[in-house]
Amino acid sequence: MNQGLAPCEAILDGQSLLPAHCYEASWEVGRLVLAPEYRAGAEVLKRCLFVTLLHLLRTTQIENVFAVCTPVLARLYRRLGCSVIIKDACEGTEGELSLIHGKASTVLMALASNEEETLLAQCELAALRPELEMS
Repeated sequence: MNQGLAPCEAILDGQSLLPAHCYEASWEVGRLVLAPEYRAGAEVLKRCLFVTLLHLLRTTQIENVFAVCTPVLARLYRRLGCSVIIKDACEGTEGELSLIHGKASTVLMALASNEEETLLAQCELAALRPELEMS
């Protein structure tokens, strides 16, 4: 973010909804596109998001994630450690959209679906970003 490209930047512009550090090293979460033959339920989605976020943590500076999404997706993101900042942030083609925020470390831990992924996430976070708080 901070490049004028992410839709949530227009919503956040000029507002002080969160402490300043929440905007540092932030990325907007967008669409995840899967071919129909790979759409096999929530666990596939969680695994794809886990691998994607793990890759981003390894290759970029990412500490915070934001998204503008439908209420249904906002509920999913809440289960992954995010918070709804503005419930009715803007109007989209599917109705009212919410603005959500989460710490990348918290979201990664919530995405871990088994003991192996949890251990991997803990090790990666400790090695890559020792300054990140683990929730």
